[in-house]
Amino acid sequence: MPSVEVPAAETQADGQILGGNTRAQSRLLKPLTYSGSLDQFKHQDLTPVIGREFEGLQVRDLLKWGDERIRDLAVLISQRGVVFLRDQDVTPNEMKDLMLRLTELAGCPESSGLHIHPLTEEGSELGDQISVISSEKQKKGGGLTHQLSDVSRFASAGWHTDISFEPVPSDYAMLKIHTLPPTGGDTLWASGYEIYDRLSPAMQTMLESLTATHDARFFLDEAERLGNPLRKGIRGNPLNQGDRLTAVHPVIRTNPVTGWKSVYVNKGFTKRINGVTKDESDLLLGYLFNLVTQNHDAQVRFKWRANDLAIWDNRSMWHCATYDYVEARSGDRVCSLGEAPFLNLASKGRREDLGL
Repeated sequence: MPSVEVPAAETQADGQILGGNTRAQSRLLKPLTYSGSLDQFKHQDLTPVIGREFEGLQVRDLLKWGDERIRDLAVLISQRGVVFLRDQDVTPNEMKDLMLRLTELAGCPESSGLHIHPLTEEGSELGDQISVISSEKQKKGGGLTHQLSDVSRFASAGWHTDISFEPVPSDYAMLKIHTLPPTGGDTLWASGYEIYDRLSPAMQTMLESLTATHDARFFLDEAERLGNPLRKGIRGNPLNQGDRLTAVHPVIRTNPVTGWKSVYVNKGFTKRINGVTKDESDLLLGYLFNLVTQNHDAQVRFKWRANDLAIWDNRSMWHCATYDYVEARSGDRVCSLGEAPFLNLASKGRREDLGL
């Protein structure tokens, strides 16, 4: 990865750091600030806490411009959780180019690049680093939906953050939907910042002392069932390889771009909170999952139009697809890898930092 100048300053509040891995640390020494370089484009915030939509801002133009606008885009994505770019004329390779610049300018470790999903077929037409999101694949029982369909008929069972089972999970993800049914197929996102802020101070303190195990070993069975060998080589970072498909992360993590704390467990992959009994773990996870699924004012729902693009921060957001259609729906997704999750105990919640 080419070197990039990251603003130098004091360490983020010089607080005690929990979790993380010295081989995959963010290069940011303090949170980034938004310079306003994208304000000239038509935009609106979709809810008070999550989501911003742009019209007229094209990925191809961003790739031609200097670093400031792309860094500002990264800051906006991390602050607003998810940013939507309407009507994009962009190829999968251009998506990969923007994602690499985005994560680099947001201070990702030198060891991190684009993720290769463990179930990505070798020799894929669009390349290893593009995940094809396809309703036709879902009909064959592919992906997280198949695993969850065995245990639940609640649509909310699909809430997750991408690839948290990796030691170095995703920082940003980018999805372009190019084929849509006449109606249906919306995607929802929810803010981990807001969920953290809804916890009592006593619950925040307790959860900040805990880690959780994220597990995707069901992919082993799925690879065998679908007849596709699991990708055991390096999946975007040297720490992400092999067939273990489990990782331990802090329950509360700090986003280095914003400096804000968020809850970091998800229904798709988080199986156990460590250091407590199984009964306590089940109760805590159930409560946290309910905070995500039952607070519509911490969510944004996006109705896609053909060739719209969404970019979100996987460190601090969850998302959930809506399977309320029978026609074809497909798109292309790229995930970049960030730092190994950590908690800076001196970091703040979003509301506290913004004085809300």
